[in-house]
Amino acid sequence: MPTAATLNDLDLILRGGVAGLLILVAAILLRDHWGRTAARLGVLFAFSGAAHAITGSPGVCGQVGPWTLPLVMLSTGGNVAFWLFASALFEDGFKPRPIHAVIWTVVVIVGSIQGLVLAPTGSPYAVYVAGALTLETLFFVGLASGQILAARAGDLVEPRRRLRLQVVATAAGYIALRALSDLSGVRQALPAAASLIDALALALVAAVVALALLSLRGGEAMFGQAATPRPVSAPQDAEAAKALDHAMRIDRAYRQDGLTIGALATQLSLTEHRLRRLINQDLGWRNFNAFLNSWRIAEAKAALADPTQAEVPILTIALDAGFASLGPFNRAFKADTGLTPTEYRRAESGIGEA
Repeated sequence: MPTAATLNDLDLILRGGVAGLLILVAAILLRDHWGRTAARLGVLFAFSGAAHAITGSPGVCGQVGPWTLPLVMLSTGGNVAFWLFASALFEDGFKPRPIHAVIWTVVVIVGSIQGLVLAPTGSPYAVYVAGALTLETLFFVGLASGQILAARAGDLVEPRRRLRLQVVATAAGYIALRALSDLSGVRQALPAAASLIDALALALVAAVVALALLSLRGGEAMFGQAATPRPVSAPQDAEAAKALDHAMRIDRAYRQDGLTIGALATQLSLTEHRLRRLINQDLGWRNFNAFLNSWRIAEAKAALADPTQAEVPILTIALDAGFASLGPFNRAFKADTGLTPTEYRRAESGIGEA
């Protein structure tokens, strides 16, 4: 059976490799994609992971000193950083808000107090704060995973679609390994073995992140650069594009309640993969729902600007265009035009709604 010294040596090697790899990822993101929100949050997540690897290593864990404070802060905020990074990477149009900074700051403060004050001094409150931080980890990783999976069906960027499952599986694996070491009592009975398990999980996370984000082609697609529309030159592409345009413009398929890309592909007698490629690579859309909403909003704008429909309620116009309720319609409409539907109607037709 390996000795504690051997386990510590393996732990240090793994954690050193993880920290180095994540710092490399951060450097490449800074170099190639700094102007994009997802890349900046990716840098924060990468540095948080590297700090977590360092602060959990033998000889460093539990030490209190000025040099450990920034590392502990970065490490503690890693779960929130993961959630924000996943939101920015997988949700087009995501923008950090002040509340996100407040959440990150609160978690960092609580975690820093736990790691630098309560735990080292053996405070009776340490166990309760540690439990709260464990729940915080489960919450933010679960929240991010749920968001990633929920929006996968409408994602038209193929590298990003594949990455969704990889990220969720990796996050779940990391949590499972940590939970296993905690619930089995390994962390208390064999701290060196538990630390090595944590290092192995970190290495897995770092490897998946590095392989996904260091791919130049995938990085270009995933970090918010819309596909460049190209001429539809191949006969099969021209035929598919014509059928899609007819379905949208003439049949108004976007009005169908709960229309999915799979259902639309069936209606057009196309494979789902071919339709995804057409809408993404030929038309430049990254998300199927955004593609549908562009047609819905165009119809709503025409109706709102039509003086003969001045008495038609906005809710009716929204429902007729294919929106399920008024709230999503208002948000999508304002994001597209910068105006509320009422303001747009007033500006275009000169008529306000009572």
